Amino acid sequence: MLRPSALIKNHDDKSCLPSLVFNLHGFTACPRSSQSNLVTNNDHVNNYQLLRNWPNLPAGLKLGNPTGIGIDTNQHIFIFHRADRVWPLLGAMPKSYISSKTILMLDKNSGELLNSWGENLFIMPHGLTVDKNNNIWVTDVGLHQVFKFSHDGNLLMKLGEAGFPGNDSLHFNLPTDVAVTKDGSFYVSDGYGNSRIVKFSSAGQYLFEWGKKGNNEGEFNLPHAIDLDNKENVYVADRENNRIQVFDPSGKFLAQWTHESFGTISSVVFDRANNGFVAVDFATAWFNLQHKGSDIILFDSAGNLIKKFGKALLSKEGINAGTTIL
Repeated sequence: MLRPSALIKNHDDKSCLPSLVFNLHGFTACPRSSQSNLVTNNDHVNNYQLLRNWPNLPAGLKLGNPTGIGIDTNQHIFIFHRADRVWPLLGAMPKSYISSKTILMLDKNSGELLNSWGENLFIMPHGLTVDKNNNIWVTDVGLHQVFKFSHDGNLLMKLGEAGFPGNDSLHFNLPTDVAVTKDGSFYVSDGYGNSRIVKFSSAGQYLFEWGKKGNNEGEFNLPHAIDLDNKENVYVADRENNRIQVFDPSGKFLAQWTHESFGTISSVVFDRANNGFVAVDFATAWFNLQHKGSDIILFDSAGNLIKKFGKALLSKEGINAGTTIL
C-alpha cells in the first residue's frame, strides 16, 4: 500500500547532514555542462534509515498527496498536501477549492499535528517554503498563483490572477516553487506552463526573469523546484532535463549537475549546515508508464555526487516516487 509521507532520519549525532523529510507519492522531485563526479568516502551518508509510522496524525485527518515541505526556525515541519484532490491526467484542472485544511504543522520527532489551516483556499497545491521570518510561501498550480502567509495562516501577499495563466509580469502558468533571499526578495519557478525563473522584490514588485523552453544552458523543461545557497546563488531542479542548473543571483548561468543515472529531478535543497545539497529524482521506463521509483541524491558544494539511495529501501515500504525533500 502506498504511503504518502515518511521521515528519513540520520542517527549519527555527528553527521554533517540533517534529518531528511521526504515527500512521497505514487506519481510525482557538475562542472559546467559535465556530469557530476561520484565521491564515495563519506561515511555519514550511510546512516539514514526509514522511520515507520510517521507522521502520527489524528484518525480523522486524511493526508493526501504532500507536494510541499518546509521547516520553521523551531524545527516544526510544514506540509502542503492535496487532501482528496487528484491532478487529472486528462482534461482541465478542477475549479472547486479544497475544503480540507491543506497546510499542516507537525512536531519533527513525533509527527503529531500541532496546527493546521488552509481550507477553501487552494485548488491544486504544489510548492511550500518557510522563510527566515517563519512566513509560509506556497504555490497553487490550479490557481496560477503564489501566496505568502504568516506563520499562523494570515494572508500577507498574493501574486498572479486566479484561474488565468500568462507569461508576463503579473501572471504565472502553473508556478511550482519559491525561494526567498535574505532581504525578502524572492524567486518563483514558473513552471509547468512557462519555462522561466522570475524574481520579485520583497514587496512583490516584478524585477526580472530568465529562461525559456529547451535543454541548453539557461533553458528549462519544467523548472520544478528552486533553492538558494549561502551566496544566494540559485539552484533549479530542471525536472524533464534530468539536471540541476546553477545561476548567480542575477540569473547568469554558472553550472549544471547531471549524471547518467538520474531520473527526472523533482527537488533540490541546500543543506545550510554543511554546505551541501540534497535532491530527489524519479525514474521511469517504457514511455514513462513504468515507475521505477525515486532516489535521494546527495551532493557536495561543488556538485560532486556523493551518494544515491532510496529505491531499494522505499520499495520495501510500497513507495514509488518522491516529489520534494528538506
